Formats: sequence, C-alpha cells, structure tokens
Amino acid sequence: MLYLVPTPVGNLEDITLRALRVLKEVDIILAEDTRTTGLLLQHYDIRNRLCSHHKFNEHQTADAFAARMAAGETMALVTDAGTPGISDPGFMLVRACVARGVEVQCLPGATAFVPALAASGLPCERFTFEGFLPAKKGRATRLAQLREEERTMIFYESPYRVVKTLGQLAETFGPDRRMSACREISKIHEESVRGTIAEVLTHFQSTEPRGEFVLVVEGLASARRAAARQAGDESPEP
Repeated sequence: MLYLVPTPVGNLEDITLRALRVLKEVDIILAEDTRTTGLLLQHYDIRNRLCSHHKFNEHQTADAFAARMAAGETMALVTDAGTPGISDPGFMLVRACVARGVEVQCLPGATAFVPALAASGLPCERFTFEGFLPAKKGRATRLAQLREEERTMIFYESPYRVVKTLGQLAETFGPDRRMSACREISKIHEESVRGTIAEVLTHFQSTEPRGEFVLVVEGLASARRAAARQAGDESPEP
C-alpha cells in the first residue's frame, strides 16, 4: 500500500487525525526533505523511519520503492507542504505502484490552491490549475496559449519572480483583468491582494513580495460578462 499524505502548507494544525495515524503506522515514510518532515514528526511525537524521495532521485527510487511495496511493505509519501503530486514529487512513484498492482490511497487534506481560489472572489465552479509556469523557455508561449482560456486560472509563483510574472500576465490578459494574489497561506502573515492585474502589480512593486504565492486570474468568459455589465451600467437611460 502507498499512502499519499498531505502535510500542512503553513499552520501545523492543518493536518488530519487520519494522516497522523497513517504516519505512525506505515513501515516507511518517504519524504521530499527529511529535515522538513522531521520537524513535523517531532512536533507530533511520531518516531518512524524516514527515507528520501525527491525530484532529483525519484527516477532512480520510484521502481525500487514500488517493488518493496509489492512485496508487502506499506509506505507513506509526503512532500514539504501540501498534497504529493501537486507541483511536487509523487507522480512517478504512483505510476510505478499502479504498474505493479500496488494499491494507492490519497488522503484528503491541505493544498495551497484550494483556499486561495475559494477566497479569491472569482468564479470557482470551473477552473484550470497551471501550477508553476516554465522558468524561462516556453513561458511566454504557455501564457499566449491561455489568452482565450475562459475558466479561472491558477498559478504558483515564488516571491523572486512574482513581479515579473504579474507584468507578463498584464501583457497577456490585459491590465484590467481581475485577479487575487494570495501568499503565506494559513501562516501568521497570510494576505490576499485583490484587484486588477495592474493594481496587484503596483502593490508588489512598492511592497516587497514575501512567501510563496498563489495567483488566481479571472478567465475570459467572466471578464467579458463583467465588461458587459459595466457597459450596461454606464449606458445612458432612455
């Protein structure tokens, strides 16, 4: 059995009782960073064996761990924060387990984009999750492909690139497109900055970005409806 166990993205209380039980009971915990996970386990007095499984070694370790699970071991995969496989290592191990007939269970739990989307004030019944844009090559191409996207769009971004990304969003979607920039989710300094892309860009040009960001951007369909409503409100009365 492989368990995919979500871990807190900020507040350490954002973990389920089931997740804590699984982490105590499995034979091995596979961790993206054993030091980060070690602090979480120490906080909850969980004393279990840790092994490293991250993006730099998952090509080499996925099949070996899957083979051990097929032979009877039970393991839990955790990443530094959030749900494994969502812009984090996990896919290769899950694929290797499925190929060997190993049962995979993903526990419900913390992930960064869901609270950012729900609190954005933008339509969230249909959305597209883009995760991290390409760092360099292909970045402009991917944004251009999303120019006609009608659903709400979700991006992850680091504080070091967020101003550049906001500028590229303004160029691609127009400065008046609505968005929300959420940072430090579930931490003490959690903040959501809402407005047009231009307004959010101006804010973070004058205020140093800190923490990891989730950018939620209005889709074209919603933007057109908002423009039509505004045009109707501004049209002269007969």
